[in-house]
Amino acid sequence: MQTGNRFEVEGETPPDRRQLSRLAYAGKLLPPTQSTLFLDGSWAFATRSIARGSRVRPLPAGNRELRDVTIQSRGVEFDLADYISRNRVAGLLITHRGSVALEHYDLGLDADARWISMSCAKSVSTTLVGAAIQDGLIGGVDDALTDYLPQLGGSSYDGVSVRQLLQMTSGVKWDDTHTDPGSERSHMLELQIAQRSGAILDFVASLPRVAPAGSVWNYSTAETHVVGALVQAATGRWLSDYLSEKIWAPFGMQSEATWWLESPDGLEVAGSGIHATLRDYARFGLFLMNDGLIEGKRVLPEGWVAQASAPLAIHGKRVDYGYMWWPVPDAEGSFADGAFGARGIFGQFIYVNPRAEVVIAVCSSRSKPKFAEAIVDNDFFNGVVAALR
Repeated sequence: MQTGNRFEVEGETPPDRRQLSRLAYAGKLLPPTQSTLFLDGSWAFATRSIARGSRVRPLPAGNRELRDVTIQSRGVEFDLADYISRNRVAGLLITHRGSVALEHYDLGLDADARWISMSCAKSVSTTLVGAAIQDGLIGGVDDALTDYLPQLGGSSYDGVSVRQLLQMTSGVKWDDTHTDPGSERSHMLELQIAQRSGAILDFVASLPRVAPAGSVWNYSTAETHVVGALVQAATGRWLSDYLSEKIWAPFGMQSEATWWLESPDGLEVAGSGIHATLRDYARFGLFLMNDGLIEGKRVLPEGWVAQASAPLAIHGKRVDYGYMWWPVPDAEGSFADGAFGARGIFGQFIYVNPRAEVVIAVCSSRSKPKFAEAIVDNDFFNGVVAALR
């Protein structure tokens, strides 16, 4: 079982976790250190537990084991071994029609150990907005954000709707480049490391508006932190507790998970920092593929999953982004399968294909936050769907 502190060895001085966190986001760690860090839940940040329930939802083995996949990517043909080795995959779990077609572990990960979600947490956070709407705690996505967070009145988020926040179209300035020490994302990391309650939201509220709300899409981890504040304000619950109550426990996750905090008694860092098992990431995908139903009880509004995972349109142009879920086209560029996914830097994914009844969870330890993959992940997902069909 995971100890949660793999750096502390008897007789040795543990490394400075603050510096490790900075080096990790900059893509400066060598593979053994990086994979050890990705298995460790605390980093430089306090955490809160996401409690599991008394029942574990089984993931039965399927009648057919997926032995290989043909992947066409960037004009080259690859196979399953290529994807796992070249993309530095630590964990890969594929389910087809609710049964496991393939499960693989590497780089120190096993079925009981937890791995970092990175920005897959964004998709979890926006799913909690859907749950709060179903519970009647948020009126709808066209409500004004300041109806729930009046402290943002007079800031650049004044006049932004919940929908625009979920779609990252607030028009508020943000640069999410992890490897640029001068970016807003790097500044946010320093605020995470400082562990001061409310500091991140204060920083976000101070940012200028650079475009009218709804007019441009800009990927922003700041938007997800505001989503976390929205959920906490509307529900009166910490995100970890609300996630446990609505999904983690009732759906039957196998293990307790953890979530990074901005401070020991503060908000979850809603845009990153869930640590969960590979199987539980896959179960979360199965929850979405089941349209947000648990034992026939609706946790998400009817149609929420399709709405949250659909491409958005700005000035008549398609943007392949939904409510912090990424629509995934098939090999022909079509969205007919309704496939979508959560993505995190360094190669973390939860892929859901409702028509093909396929869920794929991927945990990886790539050399850089973005663009370090040798094989395009969407090409792999499409290759898996083709093989299972």
